[in-house]
Amino acid sequence: MIASIPSTKPESQRFQQLRELLDERIVFLDGAMGTMIQRHKLDEEAFRGERFKDHSVDLKGNNDLLSLTRPDIIEAIHRQYLEAGSDIIETNTFSSTTIAQADYGLESIAYELNKASAELARRVADEVMEKNPERTCFVAGGLGPTNKTASMSPDVNDPGYRAVSFGDLVDAYYEAAKGLVEGGADILLPETTFDTLNIKAALYGIERLQDELPERIPVMISFTITDASGRTLSGQTVEAFWNSVRHAQPISVGINCALGAKEMRPYMEELARIADCYTSCYPNAGLPNPLSETGYDETPEITSGALEDYASSGFINVVGGCCGTTPEHIAAIVQRVSNFSPRAPSKPSRALRLSGLEALNVEEKDAPFLMVGERTNVMGSPRFRKLIKNGDFEKALDIARQQVENGANLIDVNFDEGLLDSEACMERFLNLVAAEPDIVRVPVMIDSSKWSVIEVGLRC
Repeated sequence: MIASIPSTKPESQRFQQLRELLDERIVFLDGAMGTMIQRHKLDEEAFRGERFKDHSVDLKGNNDLLSLTRPDIIEAIHRQYLEAGSDIIETNTFSSTTIAQADYGLESIAYELNKASAELARRVADEVMEKNPERTCFVAGGLGPTNKTASMSPDVNDPGYRAVSFGDLVDAYYEAAKGLVEGGADILLPETTFDTLNIKAALYGIERLQDELPERIPVMISFTITDASGRTLSGQTVEAFWNSVRHAQPISVGINCALGAKEMRPYMEELARIADCYTSCYPNAGLPNPLSETGYDETPEITSGALEDYASSGFINVVGGCCGTTPEHIAAIVQRVSNFSPRAPSKPSRALRLSGLEALNVEEKDAPFLMVGERTNVMGSPRFRKLIKNGDFEKALDIARQQVENGANLIDVNFDEGLLDSEACMERFLNLVAAEPDIVRVPVMIDSSKWSVIEVGLRC
């Protein structure tokens, strides 16, 4: 259920148009929605509108709700970005999942938010194209990361606890994606990914939707590097992340948010080297600065200068802005980047590409001898079996850690024993392993003779 293979359905006409445009030139995304909304200094009443005036929870700050209560503001922002030169505008749906809207008690309108936001963006894009027949404008359905993480515990006293399940995320993303597509989105864009397991749920939910559609629509993936370590919040390197999601065959993969373009450069350089699809980048306008007008340091000239370097270095196919960027930033980026040729997707050698927190690539030619740690297998280790039967998962983790320290390239995890609840053991152990960077830096081999156990493991 997890590693679903994209279907062989034909690409939609808009998919083909986007591919042709990406082959022809660098394509431009829009900038920040939240930054532009903040300029309006809206109060609680503006967010509520007439429809939600008696809602029991404060709604100020729920920017996605403005697609229903102040569509005039959102429409104007979309139009400003298109006038600045954006080829793709994102829907106002960063938090439009049942999971994120639960903070406001508005889970029930998640589908409506996505559909209405897509319809609004679609209308603006179509109006711009009608006035400018030479332009092709696309609507990307934005799918934010939600406010919960599937691979980390919010409870420091229980590293095996999860506040959200993989299945819950799949259902939330499927519903959101369905609303976006039915509202007229040309592209689906799961973005600002800080936890790879979250985006794998998003990709599975999207693939479930693709199975219902007559034609495939393009999927763009964008993740975020949280600091100078060059890793996502859940700990993966750039290459490990790409190894984890490349099976979804997105039209592009990229990095957005968290850092400014200067800080992001080495990570975009690495991604451009390894990705066999198009690449995207939409950075913040530098680092946060509460004293500046946009809340961020960089002027349009600074941000566009940094991204001009990306274009001249051959790193990018799609470029735009994230937090702190404005139509002025996008106009400057368009002006300075338009003359450069788009990046050609890489052609990596044939290899088995695996990932823990770090990548493990086994080249087809001259493949090395790999060591599989099998002591975390109840069938192969009496000590491990005894610890699991006694419920001593902490000491069982020590066995996994020792295998990695002794040079195992990946670890085999198996709970096929008649007296064990194999599914429960697999879930508990893998959730605990995910909290141990010195173990999970290597890939995990999920081993069982029962599909139900394998599926539980894949969901972790």
